[in-house]
Amino acid sequence: MGFWCNRSGGIVRAAGIGAACLALANCTTDYATSRIDQNRTSAVSSRVLATGETVPKRAVSVRKHSVATTAHEPTRINAKYSAVGVASWYGADFHGRHTANGETFDMNSLSAAHPSLPLPCNVRVTNLLNHRSIVVRVNDRGPYVGGRVIDVSAKTAKVLGFYEDGLSKVKVEYVGRAQ
Repeated sequence: MGFWCNRSGGIVRAAGIGAACLALANCTTDYATSRIDQNRTSAVSSRVLATGETVPKRAVSVRKHSVATTAHEPTRINAKYSAVGVASWYGADFHGRHTANGETFDMNSLSAAHPSLPLPCNVRVTNLLNHRSIVVRVNDRGPYVGGRVIDVSAKTAKVLGFYEDGLSKVKVEYVGRAQ
């Protein structure tokens, strides 16, 4: 009992409690960080290939889905589909993971994600700021941020000239069904 009551014992006890708090704070930070990372990636599929591995191509089915809590029904083929809005790009976090139609996402391919066009299809994406244009394969669903019309792969963003900026105003035009 005297250990807890005397002056030097109080200092030792305070130092011990401080060390324990620091140790627990460190554990809590690691735990919280791992929970955030786990929650951030739980909405995407598991990685099937490591970054840099060659991605095989395959196609499967189309089904109703949700993007950012908004339900989207895949649209019927509309040869006149055209939209203007903001495009963003996605890359390494999704590289080697399954896309919405079962293909494996390759950030170095010319591909895109759209909320409702039939999968797979081809669209022409034109950067309205520099007038660069390219036809890409839509094989995934997105974007998951409101107000955007399309997410393109990192390679597509580089070709269109907005990789560094992250966003650009674009025009998206349906070209046709993809093989």
